[in-house]
Amino acid sequence: MKDTISQITIPTPFAVGDTHMYLLKGDRLSLIDAGVKTEQAWEACQQQLKEHGYGPEDIEQIILTHHHPDHIGLIEQFPRAESMIAHKNVDLWLTRDEPFFQRYTQFFKYVFTVGGIPEYLHGFLDHIRAPLQFSGKGKLTSVLEEGDYLPGHEDWQVIETKGHAQSHLSFFREIDGAFIAGDHLLYHISPNPLMEPPINPKEERPKPMLGYRHNLKKCLDLGINTVYPGHGEIFNEAEEIIAKRLRSQEKRAEKVLHLLKEKSQTPFQLCCQIFPSRYENQIDLTMSETIGQLDYLEDEGMIGKRLEGEYIYFYIK
Repeated sequence: MKDTISQITIPTPFAVGDTHMYLLKGDRLSLIDAGVKTEQAWEACQQQLKEHGYGPEDIEQIILTHHHPDHIGLIEQFPRAESMIAHKNVDLWLTRDEPFFQRYTQFFKYVFTVGGIPEYLHGFLDHIRAPLQFSGKGKLTSVLEEGDYLPGHEDWQVIETKGHAQSHLSFFREIDGAFIAGDHLLYHISPNPLMEPPINPKEERPKPMLGYRHNLKKCLDLGINTVYPGHGEIFNEAEEIIAKRLRSQEKRAEKVLHLLKEKSQTPFQLCCQIFPSRYENQIDLTMSETIGQLDYLEDEGMIGKRLEGEYIYFYIK
């Protein structure tokens, strides 16, 4: 086992708190994820690299778990990093693909309208690109897919773990069960499977809750020993945490099902009851969660939906 892992912890301006980057030392010196684009984050990154005996100029390769701004912010700060690799969907965010962003905005306008969200909460749509200020710009040099191995780190296999993001990858080393998880597996919180538009506008939208559950179950078969997460503490109880996340999601779905037994409802009506103190300030996150539970219940054959006027209503079958 020739590769070694070192954790670098970076502050963020987001509610999730600090984010982790990982220095992977092998045939190449690679950085897995790249924090957030702030002065404080850059200072922390430089200081911790120095503590490990390196500087920004020593990084040869950047590997990204997913496209969220707290994981791609500092990608432009490493002058010798000739390779930048990730899932192909990350490139849409790194290159600021304008047609995709236009579809992204239109997608949420449609979801907000048919979901029954009142106009006074549509202000979120005006700030949908705001997180990009914390993101780096660039372009992938190559892409990773399920079953690939990391260049320069041939013990590390790529595991597709879509759910929290439609670009999410994790990395597994079979010899010792090490798992670099990004935001797929966290010890202290359950990551929110976030709504995203389809990459191909002709296709159905992704159902991230279903993808998240599928990929959690897939991880049970890997033999994970140590989880190196994107946030929070390193931990060893992967199977326990996965079982806990699956049970917790099923309990939330049961609550939605109970609410629908009273009457058919729009996603927004359900969202208000599930998150009464949060929905106004976190309409995107709370609606993602609500629609994720509806996707799960619909996939299980427990509920149906119909269009009434301009709104979609869900009901017990």
